[in-house]
Amino acid sequence: MIRTYRQAALLILLLSGLFATVYNAFVPLHGDEAYYWLWSHHLQAGYYDHPPMIAFLIALTDLVSEAEWGVRLGNVLAMSVAGWVIFRLLEALRDARTGLWGVLIFTSVVLVHAGYTIMTTDSPLILFWSLALWSTYRVITRARTIDFFLTGLFIGAMMLSKYTSVLYLMALLLFMLLRRRDLFASWRTWMAIGVALAVVSPMLWWNYAHDWISFLFQLHHGGAKEHMMWNWAGELIGSQFAVFTPVFAGVLFYFLGKEKLFVQNDALFFLALMTVTPLLFFLYKSLHTHIELNYTAPAYISATVLTAYILSVRHMKRTFYAGLAVALTLSLVARAGLLFWLPVVQDRMYGNQEAVAMLERHRQADDALYANHLALAALVSYYTPDHAPVRIPTPTRYSQYDMWDDGAPYREGLYLAPEDKTAVLAERFENVALLDTLTVQRGLKRTKTYYLYRVSGSR
Repeated sequence: MIRTYRQAALLILLLSGLFATVYNAFVPLHGDEAYYWLWSHHLQAGYYDHPPMIAFLIALTDLVSEAEWGVRLGNVLAMSVAGWVIFRLLEALRDARTGLWGVLIFTSVVLVHAGYTIMTTDSPLILFWSLALWSTYRVITRARTIDFFLTGLFIGAMMLSKYTSVLYLMALLLFMLLRRRDLFASWRTWMAIGVALAVVSPMLWWNYAHDWISFLFQLHHGGAKEHMMWNWAGELIGSQFAVFTPVFAGVLFYFLGKEKLFVQNDALFFLALMTVTPLLFFLYKSLHTHIELNYTAPAYISATVLTAYILSVRHMKRTFYAGLAVALTLSLVARAGLLFWLPVVQDRMYGNQEAVAMLERHRQADDALYANHLALAALVSYYTPDHAPVRIPTPTRYSQYDMWDDGAPYREGLYLAPEDKTAVLAERFENVALLDTLTVQRGLKRTKTYYLYRVSGSR
């Protein structure tokens, strides 16, 4: 029987995690998810595209299962921990009832439901970002040595998760400069810095040994435009009201600009900076490059705390329930769309399993396997029963596949692509024969066709 707000919060997080785990079993992997799963079978201190934490997290959950729901268990862990951190922060700042409100907000919005579903590098980032928020809050409010140590540990792990973790450091540095300059004089602050550097040092060494290849890729990633892209900035602003709901986003942004409590209280000011800094950074970036919706996700951990806090302090109970109703409606529609209308909602996730099944029907014992792009190559490896290795013999963007490739001649085998590659394959192989095609739905009215070739005679 539920007797306390804390028990209710734990039950909600448990049920949300269980629901997400079952739901994830019915959603095929995205190509990026398969790519990261492949990394978990080749553990190393760094990768071309990202830091290594996602590979180690999936390797851990692989011990439970390598089915779709098992690959995504890291999502469930990350969102559950973030939800519990939100409760603990609000419990400390206000009371347990407000903490429950925060958990309800967090587990209802579209952004978090997406986070529960698709495994990205944001999953370990959110896990350690939320833990760092809690430990840094403890540094601010009680300043024990263990709090400094854990802050350094979690920040280091965060930096092993995604390079945008530097935004946490920027916000923390700004907070210290504006409100807590005394922390610069504490030996425990420098101990925390040393711990963070020790944790991140293997990844730094890997980048150094590979000419900083991963840093350089992320620095130039996204195809920045020289002129201002105001439509992209407008799209980013509008999307925040979709992923956090118009009600909760409206409350958050209105009071961030108006509420004096955020300035008067160190802890609230810290949480406000942890919200505003990533959002403003990505708003600036959106003027030059397209920003994906998940990029701003870490900001909404502290944003949820601030939103629940304001709703509680201002006694906005009706607004809270209205926001909850809107959030749950949007999230249920989004989940139903992904489950029942996948070709329309996310066409890149649709048809890949069927294409690999087509490949399996034509596959012979000694066939090498090839694909046109890292996403499809990883999906072929994931969905073939023996998790067969796949190479990419045709031109595409540089990836971890290129770093792994030993340059050996291409053997006879099967090549799969979602477009006609006859002319390109003829430049790589002496013999190219189209074996089969598969046409599936793409969007409301379009289709996409997978082409399967037998190739031999490497040029």
